[in-house]
Amino acid sequence: MSQMDFAKLCLHGKQYSGFDSEDEALLLAEGAKLLPYLPDVTDKFYAELQLIPAARPFLEGRLSALKATHNAWLDSVFTGPYDDDFASYMHHVGAVHVKVSLPVEFMASGTLLIQKHLIPVIANLYADDPALMGRMVKAVSAVTGFCLIIMQESYQTSLLAKELEKFMAITGISRALFNNLASAYRDTGPSL
Repeated sequence: MSQMDFAKLCLHGKQYSGFDSEDEALLLAEGAKLLPYLPDVTDKFYAELQLIPAARPFLEGRLSALKATHNAWLDSVFTGPYDDDFASYMHHVGAVHVKVSLPVEFMASGTLLIQKHLIPVIANLYADDPALMGRMVKAVSAVTGFCLIIMQESYQTSLLAKELEKFMAITGISRALFNNLASAYRDTGPSL
């Protein structure tokens, strides 16, 4: 895929995560209430990551910068908008993780750790309104899933590109020839 269709990726991420327009509206209306708690969520997130031996090499000497970037990302998660540009940003975040060779399972576990530390904040903030608390937990779960799905697309794209490069090196096929063959296949190949 030479050019990523972020509108399509955004829609795909929303459909598969269950992140709907009600969640978006709720987060845009209520997200500012969470902003003061996000630095603490980030601190707890990285404190836990430091306890995982396999994660330590990705953190060494970079913790302050990573926390600043993480806080900026969390702010965007609660301020939106959740559009094509947001999908592009999330894809870029995933691409950065691919570039540093972060194992893909770290993305999912990181999302779960973030939820682990956000849900108690939500429970505390909305203790007097259980219905709104439930809607917020659902929205936070959906938006973090939405982010994860988009970031993981970076891994899939990267793996496909690496496999294609290996294939071309083994067969001696040039990029131009491969592109021509792929184009001809798309135009005349079987439809599934």
